[in-house]
Amino acid sequence: VELVESGGGLVQAGGSLRLACAPSGDTFSNYVMGWIRQVPGKEREFVAGISWTGDDTYYADSVKGRFTISSARNTVYLQMNSLKPEDTAVYYCAAEWLGRLSYNVRDFASWGQGTQVNVSS
Repeated sequence: VELVESGGGLVQAGGSLRLACAPSGDTFSNYVMGWIRQVPGKEREFVAGISWTGDDTYYADSVKGRFTISSARNTVYLQMNSLKPEDTAVYYCAAEWLGRLSYNVRDFASWGQGTQVNVSS
């Protein structure tokens, strides 16, 4: 399974960006898709996740109320509003194939190549 992200870029603080992730190849039912970010020199941080049905979503406390994860037509989106400089990171789309609504980045087995998000102050 290949995960391809798009939508990163440079935005000023307070602005918005939308990331998209489209899996290709064979997938399984009952999986969870997540967005995970990483700043150089720091560990990867879970951001948001969504069940394969789209019925369940969950977020890191740091992004609640600002970010929204959604899915449509086999694509997962991350709408990021009210962006802050501390949101600057490489954002990865990832898949958890056992259907667990997990915050643990190690539970996500398939990863995209990442897309850079830069938020200027």
